[in-house]
Amino acid sequence: MSSNNPIQSRSSSARSRKQKAQRIKDSKSPGLRIIPLGGLREVGKNMTCFQFMDDLIIVDCGLAFPDEDMPGVDIIIPDFSYVRENKDKLKAVFITHGHEDHIGALPWFLKEFNVPVYGNTMTIKLIERKLKDRGSQVKNPDLRLLRPGQRVGAGHFQVESIHVNHSIADSNAFAITTPLGVVLHTGDFKIDYTPPTGAPINLSRIAELGRKGILALISDSTNIEVPGSTMSELAIGEKFKELFAKASGRVFVATFSSNVYRLQQVIDAAEAEDRKVCLIGRSMLNIFEVANSIGYLRHKADTIIDINALDNHKPEELVLVTTGSQGESTAALSKIAFAEHKNVEIVEGDTIILSSSIIPGNEKPIYRMIDELYRRGADVIYASLADVHVSGHAYQEELKLIYHLAQPKFFIPAHGEYRHLHLHAQMVQQMGHPKDKILLLSNGDILELNHNESRFIGFTEGAGVLIDGSGMGDVDKWVLRDRLRLAEDGVVSAFIAIDPDRNILLGQPDIIARGFIYDSEIGSTTISCRNLIEKLVTEAQAENKPLSQALKSGRLEHELRRLLFEKTRRRPVILISVIEIN
Repeated sequence: MSSNNPIQSRSSSARSRKQKAQRIKDSKSPGLRIIPLGGLREVGKNMTCFQFMDDLIIVDCGLAFPDEDMPGVDIIIPDFSYVRENKDKLKAVFITHGHEDHIGALPWFLKEFNVPVYGNTMTIKLIERKLKDRGSQVKNPDLRLLRPGQRVGAGHFQVESIHVNHSIADSNAFAITTPLGVVLHTGDFKIDYTPPTGAPINLSRIAELGRKGILALISDSTNIEVPGSTMSELAIGEKFKELFAKASGRVFVATFSSNVYRLQQVIDAAEAEDRKVCLIGRSMLNIFEVANSIGYLRHKADTIIDINALDNHKPEELVLVTTGSQGESTAALSKIAFAEHKNVEIVEGDTIILSSSIIPGNEKPIYRMIDELYRRGADVIYASLADVHVSGHAYQEELKLIYHLAQPKFFIPAHGEYRHLHLHAQMVQQMGHPKDKILLLSNGDILELNHNESRFIGFTEGAGVLIDGSGMGDVDKWVLRDRLRLAEDGVVSAFIAIDPDRNILLGQPDIIARGFIYDSEIGSTTISCRNLIEKLVTEAQAENKPLSQALKSGRLEHELRRLLFEKTRRRPVILISVIEIN
């Protein structure tokens, strides 16, 4: 099927998806297949398969966090069904960088697939730590170092790592050379000409590939809505020095733990003001240990101090770096703000710097935390008050530059919700890219490219797998439906004791309601439920029906549900327990 209007969303019935997916299983088409299993029309769980003939490689294997309508779900990982069906073709996994939405699903993936995983130095270190945290579920993982500029062969593919800037060290784009041409996968990136450590993005290599010809560009779309260009990370360091110099007491800096560049800026500013730095929060300490072990952080021998040494220093001598910039209830800064941390509490005169942007959906917990910090006498500085954060994702002008340098034949916007992908597609179309060569994919689409044409040849599972505790795939839409009902409408339990020999009730039914109605209404509702049960019992006895059969037939549950809805306009989960006592 030709892609005549690629900027529009593709849709298909479940039946036609299965039929098309079945047809491609034995296909020997010489086209290049691109199969996104995550990261499209969403932010998170990035994972993309590339297949040519009998060779399959994967870029990234990340996780996503659940929405509010997924109670009890811990994380979401990609569905590996397509990889499972093509397990014999799988050659390698390539990781762009070490953020959770790019490496977080590897413990589950590597438990099932024994395959080489390539990444840069810090990425490999973070994967090692993640697998170690999962215990011994993954035996002897095959983790391989892929340095910037290095090329690795994997079947019909040659994968080259290209250095890019992002909010974590050792981020890469991949130039994937195939028999049909080069696919440039940007990963997450920004353009920073003056990074605090490391080199700027390797634009010259991207331009060189563009001159030779790029078949397809798969590009980060996260900040397509923001005009202009991102500030350099270096600008944040100057702002930190200014704020640290003005602060009369302790300074707290809350940021994403993975942002090693930001941590380096904090250390530099602290040393400039003769302050010591204390790291708080498990993930912050883990990232510091990883980055420090590979020489990615510069600091004096006595700059970093343990949390137990805080009392040995005056307030004006301290900087505390914490997790929790998004108001997460379990993170260090939230615990400190609400006086739940065992070692640190906020006192008047403290300065709190939230060095991160507010992720949409997190506004309420963040502002609740800020309110509490103000109540305790702290001075709070955040992005809307000062330039204390720069994004790790490219703005519009940077995205235009990458597209202009690459000059791809096909353009595939990635890493974003639908509006991000649509706006990115719209922008490159305005720059002159042919509309029929712009491809908006969904997770699970199977796209096939040749030199001049594209077509969608099938579908696979792309919705993701819900992880509940240690279980994988144990939660489906019906479980989520019941959990939401419990959360919204509560539960009503009816315990009914009967004597099956005499076919009579033994005492009054016991009605228990939780999360359903106010205490003042429970009495009358309980009486109504008991009356209904006794009415059904009387009818069953008159018809000489066994009570156990009558009460378990489903009619009682139906009648209780109708009664409760009429009285309360709510639909609680109803549990009926019939206890037989001889």
